[in-house]
This record gives sequence, structure tokens and C-alpha cells, in this order.
Amino acid sequence: MQIQFDRKHYDNDLLISLYKNMLKPRLIEEKMLVLLRQGKISKWFSGIGQEAISVGVSSVLNKDEYILPMHRNLGVFTTREIPLYRLFSQWQGKANGFTNGRDRSFHFGTQEYNIVGMISHLGPQMGVACGIALGNLLKKNNKVTAVFTGEGGTSEGDFHEALNIASVWNLPTLFCIENNGYGLSTPTSEQYNCENLADRGVGYGIESHIIDGNNILEVYHVVNELVNSIRQNPRPILLEFKTFRMRGHEEASGTKYVPQELMDHWKVKDPIENYKEYLIEEGILSSDKDQELQSILKEEIESHWQQTVEEKRISIDLEKELGDVYKDFDYKEIKPGQETKELRLIDAISDGLNQSMKQYDNLVIMGQDIAEYGGVFKITEGFVEVYGKDRVRNTPICESGIVSTGYGLAINGNKAVVEMQFADFVSSGFNPIVNLLAKSNYRWDQSADVVIRMPCGAGVGAGPFHSQTNEAWFTKTPGLKVIYPAFPFDAKGLLITAIEDPNPVLFFEHKALYRSIRQEVPEGYYNLPIGKASVLKEGSDVTIISYGAGVHWALEALEKNPKVSADLIDLRSLQPLDVDTIYQSVKKTGKAIILQEDSMFGGIASDVSSLIMENCFKFLDAPVKRVASLETPIPFEPGLESQYLAKERFEKELIELIAF
Repeated sequence: MQIQFDRKHYDNDLLISLYKNMLKPRLIEEKMLVLLRQGKISKWFSGIGQEAISVGVSSVLNKDEYILPMHRNLGVFTTREIPLYRLFSQWQGKANGFTNGRDRSFHFGTQEYNIVGMISHLGPQMGVACGIALGNLLKKNNKVTAVFTGEGGTSEGDFHEALNIASVWNLPTLFCIENNGYGLSTPTSEQYNCENLADRGVGYGIESHIIDGNNILEVYHVVNELVNSIRQNPRPILLEFKTFRMRGHEEASGTKYVPQELMDHWKVKDPIENYKEYLIEEGILSSDKDQELQSILKEEIESHWQQTVEEKRISIDLEKELGDVYKDFDYKEIKPGQETKELRLIDAISDGLNQSMKQYDNLVIMGQDIAEYGGVFKITEGFVEVYGKDRVRNTPICESGIVSTGYGLAINGNKAVVEMQFADFVSSGFNPIVNLLAKSNYRWDQSADVVIRMPCGAGVGAGPFHSQTNEAWFTKTPGLKVIYPAFPFDAKGLLITAIEDPNPVLFFEHKALYRSIRQEVPEGYYNLPIGKASVLKEGSDVTIISYGAGVHWALEALEKNPKVSADLIDLRSLQPLDVDTIYQSVKKTGKAIILQEDSMFGGIASDVSSLIMENCFKFLDAPVKRVASLETPIPFEPGLESQYLAKERFEKELIELIAF
């Protein structure tokens, strides 16, 4: 034997169970490799040689504790006893799988088995684990969350953000690094410049351990002790499992880039062959019993494979495809009360957030400086005194990690509101928004109950990095909802609805309107429907369509030109879009002008213009006009900023359109 085993106090039944649980994924893999060569499956990511890690960790955790595996963790799925035909159906894109044919291989999650699958971007998985662990911490349920990554994934920023979040918040998380020698073809010597990846734990104040990833008894024993310790004393722990990848990154890659002597070295350290030899030497397992066990498992694999083969291809249902992009939301109107109070836009947003915190005791808000400081705009001032630091959480500066954490909270049954200090900074959290939150319900029927608050907009002399209005980045992405109110009444009601809605919502708040726009706002809890525009003025000459600050620019232009008879539509919701209100107005007036603060190309105005041309062409008396800001970054100097903004050109374009 090339591996030294120590059974400690564990009984024979456990030792045999660990062997069986490692053998099962190995036999499945051998079957899949044959099927791949026969062209019966399309792709395969092999975990041969790494089974001890998946099986050891999964065997320690309770079935109701979440595990977040990667491509090479088949042993996680089989140890959790997912029926094999369902796994095979998943890999074949059939209905008995977990994604309705919408994603492949191990890119899936299942609440039934408390597994959350990864996406190809790897890193965000770590932040999702932080969110799940935070949910457990808030519930005080003494549960542990385990998340896997490879040594290549540790180079991603999300890995470091997650370690920092978990350390600062003492999250009960087991970070498992499978150091298998290569990130695709790049060896570890070109991936990082430290002796051990476990050493990185020191920099984050995290306890860390190095474990022989091919020794199932060492994996089980060390992880078992650590998990029991975390349950009693919640904290993150970083584990580096030393192992090796005996197959290619995926089978098409091959292993020609690996020196043969390295392959030979690790071949003799096979975790299953060594462990079997140990069990036989100790009299715990006989060769006959091993053959019997293999026969039973092979028969199970073959039977389940045939069940998948006989399963019909997934039925094509256009209505279902479109309908599953968003989680069903049963909006129930809560009308505003009679008592009102004059509020600024910023106060109305704060009140809406406060009302929601009262309504949902599972709502957690997160952001930079939002606790004692109250946020840079003071929207959450006083919240921490009322709701405590568990629910009003200052975050490190790590937008990607915190958005992923919000998603993890949602997976674990919480609601989350994440404040971007400025909408511009969302670029650092773009990936989890468009790839985790947006695709979640479509991929595996998991709602992403997260609202991202987006203080945005120019007109305050803040320059290129604090002034963007970047709503068009997100309206393009199916699965996201985008709200952009212009008035306090709408802001409060729509924010409450956004938090009620189980889907991910980007909630844009224009900074220049925060303290300049006032309105009588009903007290207490009320909501407004998402996807319904507001008609602020009615007329016959032209339809003006805008949102955010643009609505107020349009109102100013109409006040200066009282002879212009216009329908003024405040979109309020950009995704979904109230096309019915737009079409009804344009068919009446025959002319349309769309005003946006964002620069022109690829903006909301372009899509609205196209929709009008396609659906109202025969009613038009003039070309649809778009007015937008300059195709430049947003300048700081007041004169340059004024020149940049669409406000400066709107009145002229409006008069020209009416005269057409």
C-alpha cells in the first residue's frame, strides 16, 4: 500500500460504507467513459482519483446540510443518494434530470438533496456558500455548509472575497480546495506562488489544514472532527486536499501535458485500490465480497442507464420555456392608507425599506457602511438600532462576493437587499447578477429573492465613476427585473413590491432626485404593481416616454411650452415594460419621443423605439425620436456635465418633432 490508513475507533460497517461510496462513482465514471467513446454522451469531467474527498466530506455532513460541489465531485451526488437515473437524465438533458434540459452535467442544484451546483465561472460558488452559512448562523441551527473549488479557482477574486466575508462574519463554512495539480493544462507552479494553498488561510484569520485527499480515512476523520467543532463554535475553516487529476480537464483535453513520471507516481496512490487492499489485509473485506459488491453496483448502474435511455427526449414547450424565466409572483395589492406625509425621494425609499424590514423578519440588508453610519446617503440611518447588526450588515468592499452571498441567503430561505454604494460599482458584481441571479429560476427552479439597490445618475458633479445610469446593462438579461422610479410615492410602493417579489430586482434610485423631489406619501405599508407605467399628463400632440430624472426634465420642458399637448408616460418599470400603455398613447397622438439620461446606443430608448415602429407604424405621423446623453463617459466639470446630459437637447428635439 502506498497510503497508510488509521481506522481510529470507526467500526467495520462505516469502513465498508466508505469503500462502497467511493466505488460507486468510480464505476459510474468507467461506464460514462465507455459511453463517451461510443458517442452516447457528449462530455465528461472526470474525478477518477479524487473520490475520497467527495465521499469523505459528504459522509460527514448531515443530509440537511448544504454542499456546493464542482465538476469532479460525483461522489457528493451519489453519497447523497440521488437516484442514478435522475443523474443520467440530467447528463442527457432529459426531463427526469434537474434542469429540464436547460443545463448540462453538474451545473444544477436541488433543494431536495441540499446540493447547489456550480456555474462555469467557478468563483461565485464560494460566496453562495457564505450566504447559505449566514442563513444558518441567523437561524442558530448549528449547521455547516461545505463548498468545493479547485486550485485554479483559488486565483479568482471571488475566492478571496468569500474567505474574507466568512472570516469577518464567522460563518460556519468548510472551504474545500481540491488541489489536483492542474487548472486545465496549467500546472500549480504557474497558478500560485506559495508552498501550500492552505497557507492563505492565515492571511484571512482562518484556521486551515492540509489533508491527504487520497486517504479516505484521513479525510473522514479530520473533516468529521472539524465539522463537529464548527457546529459548536461557528467559524470558517479552509481545507487543502492534496490529490491529483488522473484524467484530462474534460476528456477531450487529454493528459499529454502531464509528465509520465507524475502520472505513474499518483497512479499507485489510487484512493480506491489502496483502501481496498487495506480492507482485505485487515479482514474487513474479502475478494468475494468485493466482487459481489461491484456486481450489485454495476447492475444498478446498468439498470438506471437503461431507464434513462428509454426515457423520451424532452418535450419542446415554448410557453413553458418563456414562463420559467421568472418565478411566479402572485402580486396582491395592498392599497395605501389615507394618512400621508411629505417625503423626499430618499425618505420614501428609506421608509419602504423600513416597512419591509418590519414585514419580513427573514429580510437581511447588506452594503458598505449601511449599519451605524447609515450608508453614504443615510437611507439606513437608525436601522441598526432597531433591527440589529445581524440583519443590517456592513460588508467588506467586495460587490461580487456580497451579491453571491445574497443569493445564498435566498437559497436558504431568506430575503436579501444589497446596496451598491453607487450603481457604477455594480460592475464589480456583474457576474453573479447576470449569471447566478438571472438564470437561477430558469436553470433549476430556485428563486433568487434578492433586490440590488442602485444609487445612480448624473447632475451632481460626481464624474465618470459615480454618475452612471447603467440600467441597460441589465434590461438585456432575461430573468432580471428593473425598476426606476421618479417620484417618492412610486419609489416606496415599488421598493416594497420588489422585496415581496421572489425574483431578482435591480432598483435604480437617482441621486440628483434624492433630496430635490418631494411628494405626499402614504404612511404605512403599501405596494404598487411592477410593469405598470404611470401617465402623468394627457394630450393629443405627442407621446413623451421617459423614466427617472428624464421625467422631471420633460415636465420642465412642458411647463416652458404650455401650448404643447402631450401624453407624458413615466415608465417606472423597465423590465417588464408596460408596452400596452405606450402603444395606446402613440396610436392616439401619432408621434413619440423617448428621453433617457443614458447614452444613446443600446439604451432603453432604442428598444422602445423599435417596439413602437413594429407595432404602431401605421399610426405614426413622424419618425420616432430618441433623445439621450452624449456618447462619452460622464464628465465632472459642471459645464461639461451639462453639455453631456440629454436635458440640454430635449426641448429642441420635442419642438422639432411636433413641427414635423
